[in-house]
Amino acid sequence: MEIEVTIRLILEPITNLPVIVLREQGGQRVLPIWVGAAEFNACELQLENVETPRPMTHDLLKQMVEALGGQVERIVVSDLRENTFYATIHLETPRGLVQVDARPSDAIALALRTHSRIFVEESVIQTHRSVEKDRDPQMDIGRLQRWLEDLPDDELGKYKM
Repeated sequence: MEIEVTIRLILEPITNLPVIVLREQGGQRVLPIWVGAAEFNACELQLENVETPRPMTHDLLKQMVEALGGQVERIVVSDLRENTFYATIHLETPRGLVQVDARPSDAIALALRTHSRIFVEESVIQTHRSVEKDRDPQMDIGRLQRWLEDLPDDELGKYKM
């Protein structure tokens, strides 16, 4: 089952690493995805409506999809394997529905540019929660998870979609 989520961007408070936080709409569960600075910046630029002098990679992808007569229907964070998240971009094309494998950060950056809905598979949230419970107690990821889940929407990051 796919769960629709909202997106927030934060810098993790202890390490200052960029995190895309996906929170289920109308719920408390969150899925933090640590990303690189470039991917975080791509999302941040779009959320701030900053126009760059030349198209960014995700702008190019949007233009290509549109030029070929397609549109992004939604993106889904679809799997978590060996601590790596996977996503699928669902495209409506003249040939029918097409699914394209992608990194979640790229899929999210594209979804932001196309104003597409973002989903997470229920199994990914469940797997992530199980993995966090089994981690080394020295790791503070579980603590971050609980902190994010307890934050009210108005305090969870600078941006919201």
